[in-house]
Amino acid sequence: MSSMWKGSKKDNGDQLTAEPPHPIPEDDVSRSSRRSYEPSRRSAEEPNERTRLIARPPNSDGYLDPDDPAVSPYNLWTVRAMRYLTILFLIISFLWWVLLLVSIFVSPPGLHTRGSGFFDFAYTCLTIGNLLVATIFFVTPARGLRITTAIIAVLLAVDMIIIVAAPRIRLEEGWVGIASVVWAVVMAVWCILTDRVVAYGKKEEEERLTGRAETRRTLKEWLAVTVATILTVVFIVIVFLMTATLGMRTRDSTLSMYGERILVDGDKYAVHLACVGNVTYTDDKRDATILLEAGEEPSEYDFEHWAYAAYNNGTISRYCYWDRPGYAFSDNAPSPHSAGMSADALSEALAVAGEEGPWILVSAGTGTIVSRIFSSRHMKQVTGLLLIDPLHEDLLHRLGGPGRGFMLWAWGVISPLGTVRLAGAVFKGRTREDRVYGRNAYQSGKFIKAQLQENLVADSLSKNEVSSARNIQSSDTPLAIVSSGIEVRKDSEWERKQKDLTTLTDNLVGWDVVNKAPHQVWHTLEGRSVMEKRLKALVKAAAKVKLQEDEE
Repeated sequence: MSSMWKGSKKDNGDQLTAEPPHPIPEDDVSRSSRRSYEPSRRSAEEPNERTRLIARPPNSDGYLDPDDPAVSPYNLWTVRAMRYLTILFLIISFLWWVLLLVSIFVSPPGLHTRGSGFFDFAYTCLTIGNLLVATIFFVTPARGLRITTAIIAVLLAVDMIIIVAAPRIRLEEGWVGIASVVWAVVMAVWCILTDRVVAYGKKEEEERLTGRAETRRTLKEWLAVTVATILTVVFIVIVFLMTATLGMRTRDSTLSMYGERILVDGDKYAVHLACVGNVTYTDDKRDATILLEAGEEPSEYDFEHWAYAAYNNGTISRYCYWDRPGYAFSDNAPSPHSAGMSADALSEALAVAGEEGPWILVSAGTGTIVSRIFSSRHMKQVTGLLLIDPLHEDLLHRLGGPGRGFMLWAWGVISPLGTVRLAGAVFKGRTREDRVYGRNAYQSGKFIKAQLQENLVADSLSKNEVSSARNIQSSDTPLAIVSSGIEVRKDSEWERKQKDLTTLTDNLVGWDVVNKAPHQVWHTLEGRSVMEKRLKALVKAAAKVKLQEDEE
């Protein structure tokens, strides 16, 4: 080859280029070519203080599209911090909710309230609901949502004032109830503040990244706002009903009572005890006092009326009655609470009030379980037993069924709404007496809690206590039983168990089955007459037993 370079024809026409005798590697060529062009490219693309951090899309005016995921209030640390705090508050509220749920069944030390505890639970449920709405719909703030939450906060603040200002309500709810409602108010205000901060952050980020605040909403955002608003409107209805029920409770708490409330069980709760008539003596011996124990209803609801009629006509000279924990004017006891614990509370209340025996116990229904335990623990003071359609210990499983327990719990959870009680007061003219110890007493949270407590231990603790009481019951105690004819006819097992109860002692005064009487035997004239006749026989039998003891 005469020349050092050899010409070659390329694809771009007749232009000749020279090839070096030793081919240059392709990587070296590309590097050398990049070196020749890189300075100018670097000078054009070198980032500076005016360079955008986010690349501009093609044909853009320099702003992001409003639907770009980068346009988010989460860009602000304050918004992220508030979300984290909202989740933290939700966790705290859930843990408190669990603790209150457990305390309905087993009262932890220091967490017992003298009320039902269902209001505390309801406020915590409402708090969790508010925080869940704020968390789920965090990035879709709306003015309507803030307005509805503000209404909730105002109503909760009214509840807080009522609980703190009304002495009896404050006593029943205790520090647990006050803490629950205060927390509910604070969290409602927090939800309003959070929504407002997110709305401000959303507007700021849209102006910075898109050039203007977005006024339109996507279908998804409208759906989120609608659902959140509907939920908060439901919360408004709930808290309004709770406020109305709390106001009704405040009015009911001013109802006067006969007798006094006595603190028992280490001053954990108070029970109502009342006595009618003066103490009388025969041959320097104190005459027996009738001690009433109601069944499934408070003593004041027509059972005590029968005793008052017997007192007026001279059948008895004196009687006392009380309300078991959770009934009428008595506070709720800590959970669990058995029939034996009620008997002990009655014993303590009588001792504090200075009441002494001898006693003739008159009880009905489930109250007969308490009376039998009381009798076995005060054998020398009990001189007679009148059991009215009594509940047998072998039938306590009916009282302690799990299905009944769940229904009582569910009814208790919604009891703060007070829909039935409010409707009764507004449309049927129900009075305070009806709600506290009358026909509507079963609708109160305290009463439901007491029934739930009886249910939880009926077939365990209470059954063991009454079975032991039967074994140690004095055999010479005068006994009379009056049974419901309706109950006996429709339930053969009930009839067999009524007959078995006639063997509680060896001194049976009589067993009567009142033909047309219901479980509340005193609701019929014949039932009241039979009960009074048997009570007279017990008074005479008790006097005879006392005389025999004196002679011995």
